[in-house]
Amino acid sequence: MILDGKSLGKRIREELAKKVAVLRENGIVPRLDVLVAAQDPSSLTYVAMKQRWAEQIGIIGTQWPMDANTTESWLHDKIDSLNDDPDVHGVLLQHPLPKHLDEPAALERLGAEKDVDGISPQSLGRLLTGAPGFRCATPLGMMRLLDEYGIECEGKHAVVVGRSVILGKPAALMLLERNATVTICHSRTPNLREVCSSADILVAAVGRAEMFGADYVKPGAVVLDAGYNKVEGRKGDVGDVDFEAVSSIASAITPVPGGIGPMTVTMLLSNVVTAADLRL
Repeated sequence: MILDGKSLGKRIREELAKKVAVLRENGIVPRLDVLVAAQDPSSLTYVAMKQRWAEQIGIIGTQWPMDANTTESWLHDKIDSLNDDPDVHGVLLQHPLPKHLDEPAALERLGAEKDVDGISPQSLGRLLTGAPGFRCATPLGMMRLLDEYGIECEGKHAVVVGRSVILGKPAALMLLERNATVTICHSRTPNLREVCSSADILVAAVGRAEMFGADYVKPGAVVLDAGYNKVEGRKGDVGDVDFEAVSSIASAITPVPGGIGPMTVTMLLSNVVTAADLRL
């Protein structure tokens, strides 16, 4: 079974567009502002896609580029002003920021109320404690895919390979919320292949092209591939999972592209609409 994030994301965005229309009728125009490194082409491309999809459903926003001349004080002042602006419903700090800027300090300054990407310390703390708040867009997209295809987590052994604060750790916590038994692995995990091959649900989030072959996957497992990698001589992105080899033994798998990626952007926009709805 192919877990089709492209079609599900499109359907969710159509539903979001209807909600945005109602908000606009009530005088609220959902707005997402983005702080992005101007010298990072991949970030600019990704932000442009987000803004294009946002505009399609009626969300507006401003892009605030940063470069080598951007100061910490400018960044802090900008975050403070966006925090205080009632017309701004969500603020995205597009990772990575320029290297000379303190990204953790910026995220802490943003706080949880407008952190629609769900990656500030406050947002992650709310996830950890089960308190209401915005959840990280990528793992949230994974959970929506599992729901869409009726895949239960309770009682299952989930293995998450990757421990980043924007993907691996929050994905593990969300699976734990759903009563899965969760193992978190990383580059220094011994016997990684054996651990992965015991998983009922395998989350691959390491950023290594097609690292996970058939010998990493238990027959009948659900495989969620969050990797996007460029490979010289090959057209398009490839995942962390060898799709051709694994799709023949997994019970369900996300493709790359068309799996987790579209759901990440869609969940970000969903969080913006929720923030605007809370204002209403």
